[in-house]
Amino acid sequence: MADTRNFVLRDEDGTEHGVFTGKQPRQAALKAANRCNGTKSEPVTIRLRERGTKKVQVFKGWKEIVKAPENRPAWMPEEISKPFVKKERIEIIDE
Repeated sequence: MADTRNFVLRDEDGTEHGVFTGKQPRQAALKAANRCNGTKSEPVTIRLRERGTKKVQVFKGWKEIVKAPENRPAWMPEEISKPFVKKERIEIIDE
């Protein structure tokens, strides 16, 4: 079974900030997308580099406000934000 991996959020200029964890890059991208302000018509670019590697996973991400499921717990609000991501490409850092 795979352990969790750490992915660092990376800007276009190469500065890194924020760490998201997940077993797969998509899981970490979904967590990052839930914090962004992208919409389906204008998604944001999410660039995640796995710690210890030079690979950068590039996703387009956004979130939408959707109705919570019928079997939701009592503490959950009626509307929740649901993240969406679409993988664009993988880049290799040349440093």
